[in-house]
Amino acid sequence: MNVPTRQTSSLAVVSLVSGILGWSLLPLIGSIAAIITGHMARAEIRRAPERLDGDGMALAGLILGYVMLVLGTIGIVLALVFFGGLIWLGLAS
Repeated sequence: MNVPTRQTSSLAVVSLVSGILGWSLLPLIGSIAAIITGHMARAEIRRAPERLDGDGMALAGLILGYVMLVLGTIGIVLALVFFGGLIWLGLAS
């Protein structure tokens, strides 16, 4: 009857919090931190599944981080194309 309690991985919590910060206050830094700590947390949890929990939080942090990086990259490319087109139109006339 002595059931060991599983501890939540601190890296998984950091990944989730960084992913949320990546969508609000620190877009680039938070997203990169969420991705790095999310992968580290999932590896840590896979190494000791009987002792650690929090795979869902790590996965959520990874998803938030990757989606924000993709959307940010698309936004930057669209801004460059738009403003580059404006400059091209301005020089053409």
